[in-house]
Amino acid sequence: MKRLLNPWWAVLTVLLMTFVRYEDGFFVETARLKSFDYTISQAPTFKSDAIAVLDIGEDALKEKGQWPWKRDELANIISGLRDAGAGVIVLNLLFPEEDRLGGDDVFVSWLEDNFVLGTQVASTKSLDTKGKEASVAVVGGDPDDIINWIPEYQGMVSNINPINDALAGVGVVSVMPEIDGVTRRIPMLTRVGKKMYPALALETLRVAAQDDLYQAKIGESGVIAVRVPNYDTIYTDTYSRVWINWANEFDRYNYTSELDLSVFKDKIVIVGLTAEGLSTTIATGVGTVDNHILQANLLQSIIDGNTPVRPDIADFGELIATFVIGLLIVILFRFVGVMWMIIPIVLLTSGVVYGTKYAFATELFLIDVSWLLATIIIVSLHSAFAKFMLEFLLKQQIKKQFGTYLSPALVEKLQKNPELLQLGGESKELSIMFTDVRGFTAISEHYGEDVQGLTKIMNRYMTAMTKRILDNDGTVDKYIGDAQMAFWNAPVDDDDHAYKAVKTGIDMIKDLEKFNEEVVTEGVPPFAMGLGINTDTVVIGNMGSDQRFDYTCLGDGVNLGARIEGQTKTYGVDIIIGENTMKAIETDFNFTTLQLDCIAVKGKTKGVDIYTVVEGEWGKKFNHDDMMRMYFEQNFKGATKMCESLKGYFDGQLDGFYDIWIERCKGMKVKKDWDGVYRPTTK
Repeated sequence: MKRLLNPWWAVLTVLLMTFVRYEDGFFVETARLKSFDYTISQAPTFKSDAIAVLDIGEDALKEKGQWPWKRDELANIISGLRDAGAGVIVLNLLFPEEDRLGGDDVFVSWLEDNFVLGTQVASTKSLDTKGKEASVAVVGGDPDDIINWIPEYQGMVSNINPINDALAGVGVVSVMPEIDGVTRRIPMLTRVGKKMYPALALETLRVAAQDDLYQAKIGESGVIAVRVPNYDTIYTDTYSRVWINWANEFDRYNYTSELDLSVFKDKIVIVGLTAEGLSTTIATGVGTVDNHILQANLLQSIIDGNTPVRPDIADFGELIATFVIGLLIVILFRFVGVMWMIIPIVLLTSGVVYGTKYAFATELFLIDVSWLLATIIIVSLHSAFAKFMLEFLLKQQIKKQFGTYLSPALVEKLQKNPELLQLGGESKELSIMFTDVRGFTAISEHYGEDVQGLTKIMNRYMTAMTKRILDNDGTVDKYIGDAQMAFWNAPVDDDDHAYKAVKTGIDMIKDLEKFNEEVVTEGVPPFAMGLGINTDTVVIGNMGSDQRFDYTCLGDGVNLGARIEGQTKTYGVDIIIGENTMKAIETDFNFTTLQLDCIAVKGKTKGVDIYTVVEGEWGKKFNHDDMMRMYFEQNFKGATKMCESLKGYFDGQLDGFYDIWIERCKGMKVKKDWDGVYRPTTK
């Protein structure tokens, strides 16, 4: 399971997302185009004063009859527009055949010298091309190279020759849908063979400028821009296509004989069919649009210089951003918690979206962040899931490993902060406690063959003692028969570990008194307990084999704790602590520490001072200290008298020790080479 949650899988996800973006397949391109639809739709609307649209719709057909009309009727419309002061008139209509009702002569006469444009349609079929070609001046490369970049068709459907000859210009109104069937870009130039044809918008500008040719700039990767003299450069993509900006509004009128044509004064007029069944509708990023409305939007965008632009470096930049940002998220998830990652992800996503909007608002740049956002979401979800599961598994591992010998509060703290736990071993100062039941033989004999009874009473005892350890933030290391080992300051740091260990020991003695009150009523012999506590730097961590291991500690400090516990009976006290433990708590008014001896425990030649501890502050501690000073100075009689005077003090907790000490002093003789170290024969 952990292998599947390895962070390298998230890196692989980043690489996969980057590769998919590099391949730029259907889904990637579709997502990009949809994002562009949204970006462009958010552009502020601009009302055009240069263009007006004249729709031939249902009202016109009711008045003039069914389509096609006699062409002299269209001549009347042209005449009326010209008389009203209209500028260039664009007929988004096709006349591929002679007028069956006559009227071509009148129509042609009104086309001549009146700045009227017509249309032609590119075809995928091989047709006899009679359309008007474009005269293109190529800049920046070999003129023959432009043929390799502009879209090619098999044929062109144009108007009959008399009409084409009379028109001031003829432009192509064919569209090139994107991969999803939606039209968003229009090629400024198309070709049939080596013949090039201008788009209607481009041809309109040429006629308006009264010029004879276009300029096209090309580079190594294709077309860069096209231009009509007296107008701004039109930047295109490699294939001469221009993005349509739909943020244009212009006046639209339905044609009837009652329409006041003066509204078209000084405007480019685009005439098109809107009647049902006659209009040519096109799917766009903003819905279905009549072809002449599409042309009007494109023309207006070009005139205003607000055609969206896709920077040449955009693809490369988006690819790099996908990889870098995706990898950044993976790295952040390694060091930041799942919940804390919400903030940078939200900020990152917002920054990407805002940056895209800003680039379009200021420079009309079309930047695709759809795949980048998808990468952010997918990689974030992958990383979050992996991190969550790893954290969950770690918490379960911590609970399994520490739940039985740590307090629930400490286990929860470890689960929330697993970095506190360093597995594998480290040197650390701990306070280690050993306990042992005294008189276990009597208890065992009481139960005789009742093994279950003995087990139950020992479990009750261990449960009570363990609870006290856990309540004071200790860690239960192990149980060895009727003995118990615990320590403080691991796996969670605790600056008060010595104090808590000693307090726990005193509390355990009190708990044992209550425990005995219960068991004695049951006829069970009372329990007695010895405690040894030592503070020292030891090795703590997971110890054992691959098959089984325990979280435990090792070192001389651990051995000393076990040895001094074994001396509690020797000195007639319940608790013995080491010198380091004494130093850690000697200034604490909650305890009074009293030296018991200087002993060389089994396996050691050098003596160590050992102490006992009683709860509270006691004034005669100094008397006890004087007694011990007399003893080490070999003033055994003085020490004996002092012991006798101290009996009954300290609530009688040291009376057993003073009796033992009196007996020891009686047998002591002054020696010149005496070092004061007692060397017990027991452990």
